[in-house]
Amino acid sequence: QVQLVESGGGLVQPGGSLRLSCAASGSIRSISVMGWYLQAPGKQREQVAAINKGDDTNYADSVKCLFIISRDNAKNTVYLQMNSLKPEDTAVYYCNADLWLSDSYSYISYWGQGTQVTVSS
Repeated sequence: QVQLVESGGGLVQPGGSLRLSCAASGSIRSISVMGWYLQAPGKQREQVAAINKGDDTNYADSVKCLFIISRDNAKNTVYLQMNSLKPEDTAVYYCNADLWLSDSYSYISYWGQGTQVTVSS
């Protein structure tokens, strides 16, 4: 069974940092793009950052120079280092990955269950 499991969320004060992790497990042959999305209460899910197999990255304008996305291909894991957090960064953060499974013929998009990040004093 394929799973994306996030960890690292929690409560942090404004100006603080958090590091999110997302590990993919299952019968995975290859992983293409991995990314992070956020969904604030009452709002649509939006992309925060993404990284491909060649480590090319892109970021939402609101987090450029503040958040850093990285991946460890040996561990099928993607990370999001979040710095200088603000209350408006409060949201559920979701991991997404395009996975090529052992019994599939193309990449399929999978989502994690989400991890809550709350920035508050």
